[in-house]
Amino acid sequence: MKLVVGGNGFLGARLVRHLVGNEDDVRVLTRPTSDLRTLSGLDFEHVTGDLFDADSVRAAMDGCDVVFHCAVDTRAWLRDPAPLYRTNVDGLRAVLDVAATQPLRRFVFTSTAATIGRVQGRLATEDDAFNWPKHAPGYVKSRVAAENLLMDYSRDGAVPGVVMCVANTYGPGDWQPTPHGSFVAGAALGKLPFTIRGCRAESVGIDDAARALALAAERGEVGERYIVAERSIDTGEIVEIAARTAGREPPRLVLNRPALYAAGAAGSARAALTRKPVQLTVPSVRLMHFMSEMDHGKAERDLGWRPRPVTEAIAEGARFWLERRAARRS
Repeated sequence: MKLVVGGNGFLGARLVRHLVGNEDDVRVLTRPTSDLRTLSGLDFEHVTGDLFDADSVRAAMDGCDVVFHCAVDTRAWLRDPAPLYRTNVDGLRAVLDVAATQPLRRFVFTSTAATIGRVQGRLATEDDAFNWPKHAPGYVKSRVAAENLLMDYSRDGAVPGVVMCVANTYGPGDWQPTPHGSFVAGAALGKLPFTIRGCRAESVGIDDAARALALAAERGEVGERYIVAERSIDTGEIVEIAARTAGREPPRLVLNRPALYAAGAAGSARAALTRKPVQLTVPSVRLMHFMSEMDHGKAERDLGWRPRPVTEAIAEGARFWLERRAARRS
């Protein structure tokens, strides 16, 4: 039995879909209030609980040999990072304390590519430790703290942890959507007033990311981390792919990086003035381009992972939004 903690999220749900498709026995732990439409039609055992309720987490893990931890607060725009640390660090610690009492074969932790260190003159690898705390928002710092926590438990032999440093994910099922997925949705539906040039980020198809997690449960080395990214791609190219998939021309208005930072500065000022979260701020703009390009060769060598071009996943994400709009109209 495999347990997916937070299995109703974008990546968690695609992981559940992949595992069920492989005829694995799957259990999913979510909160009682979680939106389960991402899991519609899938055959799995559903249990409800809370990360901080040891009894419910223990009951969910009972009989499982693999745990995938996909529960994460991704609201990088929050002015107060306390909620991020509560879920991403304290919540993980509560789950790890229970996992340490279980006979698990693997504990696969979903981290982020943002925990990889910045380098110059070469591609970054898993050996590059995080090295940009002065420029990182609270969200990234919470993910670094969570990853370090998992590594501590793994080094101590308490939990057989494997860390997956997942890049920006694209593809079908991004219901919210994610901040980067909003460019796909907006371009496909003709609601994006501008495109962006000069902001590149490591990216991967959502189903390829899910498959990497599944492979890590079977082949991942305990105590190691793996970069899950197919390539670095410019936001402008993402917008163009999504728009043309929908039979549209990309937006004519193009914002370069300086213009985007100006908009982010205005957002940061508005957030400071109103004391309310604003999604487009200087830190969020920085996240769109700040990380180094990365080498995912370790995942290929150790896990046998072979990702498809992320461009295909972007097109699939655009079609998802077109189909969703058509379903609403019918």
